[in-house]
Amino acid sequence: MEAAKLAAQAHGYNGLNFRDLAEHVGIRPASIYHHFPSKSLLAEAVAKRYWEDHAAALERLLAESSGPVEALRRYPETFRWALENENRMCLSGFMAAEYDDLPGPVKREVQTFADINVAWLSKVLGAAKLVDAAESEPRARAIFAAVAGAQLMARSRSDLALYDALIDSYRSVGLLPS
Repeated sequence: MEAAKLAAQAHGYNGLNFRDLAEHVGIRPASIYHHFPSKSLLAEAVAKRYWEDHAAALERLLAESSGPVEALRRYPETFRWALENENRMCLSGFMAAEYDDLPGPVKREVQTFADINVAWLSKVLGAAKLVDAAESEPRARAIFAAVAGAQLMARSRSDLALYDALIDSYRSVGLLPS
């Protein structure tokens, strides 16, 4: 699953090649097919685990922060990690770009990743009292889109400093707390 996650972060859904994955982890392709009879089932499982791990990381981030404002300030770190790991992308962001070519169950897992991010951001924005209740979800969507977009731009240039500069600009215009 870890090797499949890394492949999908680097190459998207089309990067999930059973032969390459088997070679990478030192097993026969048939061993992967035993657990995942199709590429679609493997991608679905990887995408589900990815959003579950991310949701847990967001909750840890909130618990380890001094308060909701600090958690919001630190939120972009969760996307920076992928860039720090061999200039990878958020798996769900990469797969979202391939959305039309994804099987239905994989599409749902990709959508769930976005949904958990928006829900978490909305909850934390409300707790921080930075916006009123009616504005928390639209602001959460804007933050999620902006941070994911910053990751995409930085990856296309292999430039972590660009990511940091974009996040700083979001802070300077008030999208994210400074």
